[in-house]
Amino acid sequence: VQLQAYGGGLVQAGGSLRLSCAGSGRSIRSYAVGWFRQAPGQEREFVPAIRSSTRYSDSVRGRFTISRDTAKNTVYLQMNNLKSEDTAVYYCAAASSLIWSTLSDDEKYEYWGQGTQVTVSS
Repeated sequence: VQLQAYGGGLVQAGGSLRLSCAGSGRSIRSYAVGWFRQAPGQEREFVPAIRSSTRYSDSVRGRFTISRDTAKNTVYLQMNNLKSEDTAVYYCAAASSLIWSTLSDDEKYEYWGQGTQVTVSS
């Protein structure tokens, strides 16, 4: 499985962006797919993930929405009401078998895409 993350950019606080994570090599429809982010000097942080259900970090719940388009083999991250603290490199990752309670554990993910930079100006 190969993953490609794209859609990052520069946006003003309060604005929106949609990130995409496109899978190739095989279908990721049955995979758990998560988004993680890493700001300079900080550890990688869980954002949301989707399997049969979704899970969100407290910092983005209500502002971000993760969704899946199985026909396009792509997972999206719609980010609304962006804040300066959302600035980071965003990565998508996939795992063939994860239970809901481990969706936030980056060590459980097998496949990673390259990062896409999101910068929110205040």
